[in-house]
Amino acid sequence: MIFYGPPGTGKTYVARQIAAHLAGDDGSVEIVQFHPSYSYEDFVQGYRPRPDGSAGFELRDGPLVRAARRALESPLGTHVLIVDEINRGNLAKVFGELYYLLEYRGEEMQLMYSDAPFRLPPNLWIIGTMNTADRSIAIVDGALRRRFYFVPFYPTEPPVAGLLHRWLSQHKPQHLWLAGAVDRANHLLGDAHAAIGPSHFMRHDLDEAWIERIWSHSILPYVEELRFGEQGSLDAFRLDRLRAVSTASGTDANAPAD
Repeated sequence: MIFYGPPGTGKTYVARQIAAHLAGDDGSVEIVQFHPSYSYEDFVQGYRPRPDGSAGFELRDGPLVRAARRALESPLGTHVLIVDEINRGNLAKVFGELYYLLEYRGEEMQLMYSDAPFRLPPNLWIIGTMNTADRSIAIVDGALRRRFYFVPFYPTEPPVAGLLHRWLSQHKPQHLWLAGAVDRANHLLGDAHAAIGPSHFMRHDLDEAWIERIWSHSILPYVEELRFGEQGSLDAFRLDRLRAVSTASGTDANAPAD
């Protein structure tokens, strides 16, 4: 499956927690992060310079092959490979033969650099995360879409909707106004893919000073980038202004519905 949505919505955190729960004591968890220069040779298998400094190259397994081997050697456990920022790589190039093997788990294929048959065991699970604020889910080709379930992480939809209000109610009730301020800012942004996620503020040392720092150095620069060329509209995103609106409407108005 692939978790997708704007930054700060807990996609990677949830992926790691689910992976650890599924793996338990008998399985394993490995995490990799894609980037524009990430290749098939990095992810699956490829030739690399010898680590001892001697001349020549040797065939090395990437995280996918390593995870598959662990799954084959430990068939009673669940083994999870997390691919963070999966949409930042050239997916067709990075996945290669895996497009076929993801769909036909019981079959074997020969990998590009190896004569030995290879398959993806059924106890190897893959969880991807995808930030949609700067790279749309639309870039994911249909072949990959058919092989994954997609789970949205939007601040306005479950399971993320109301999360900041619930967390503040339990840990920092004196700052409940913040949930309303973030909701108001997201309403002004008007784009679910670019919404402000709750995890920016879910820290146990949160106080007025930290709220100001996070808003000034993380949230506002992000909004400025989204609203580039619309300098006049940024006044509506000032924290004092959003706080006044939230306080005037009352924190109860921002509580999630039962």
